[in-house]
Amino acid sequence: MKPPRIPPLFKDIVQTAISACDGLTFTDHAACPACGGPLTGYDTKKRQFAHMLGDDGQKTLFVRVRRFQCRTCKKICYADEPFYPDTRIGSIIIDLCIALSLTIPVNRIPAYLAAMGIHVTRSSCRLYVQNNSSYYVRNNVRYIETDNIFDIHLPHSIITLSALAADADTGSFVKGKEVLEACGFPSAQRTSLNSRYRLKPWKPLWKEK
Repeated sequence: MKPPRIPPLFKDIVQTAISACDGLTFTDHAACPACGGPLTGYDTKKRQFAHMLGDDGQKTLFVRVRRFQCRTCKKICYADEPFYPDTRIGSIIIDLCIALSLTIPVNRIPAYLAAMGIHVTRSSCRLYVQNNSSYYVRNNVRYIETDNIFDIHLPHSIITLSALAADADTGSFVKGKEVLEACGFPSAQRTSLNSRYRLKPWKPLWKEK
């Protein structure tokens, strides 16, 4: 099977958005998500954000996320971070898998991602897409908003973050807070704050032959 043909502009948008997150540190969290108690710094964890494909092979991009301990209930929580609960890659990549699934069968998504320079296994793609209408939507009170570019859907999170990263007028690197806003969070752990995203029923636009 021939690899999909991805317009260079499309690939640039995606890679610019994802690469902007490499090495960022997320340090903010207002209160304990369990009891609302005050927090104190605990440590900082390194988390993998994406696996990028290039001429030199595969490269893993990382972010750092500060952890806190609640002074009241002693539970550990993470700072606001661009990850969905119980996932190991950045939320914008999961958004991209779901957006592509609107017009592309799930088993073809890894090939499209590889053409954009991103490695995600077929089983992971299927997991993210199949759980979109239940787990991710239910737990994040959001749905994936997309734009159609060259007949391929891109999530707003990718487009917004790419525009921020490419904005030469900023004169600085993209900040963690900007990444969270672009990804539609203030936090994957404080889901009630994401209510500005109106739920819609999800179904693919393509049909199995």
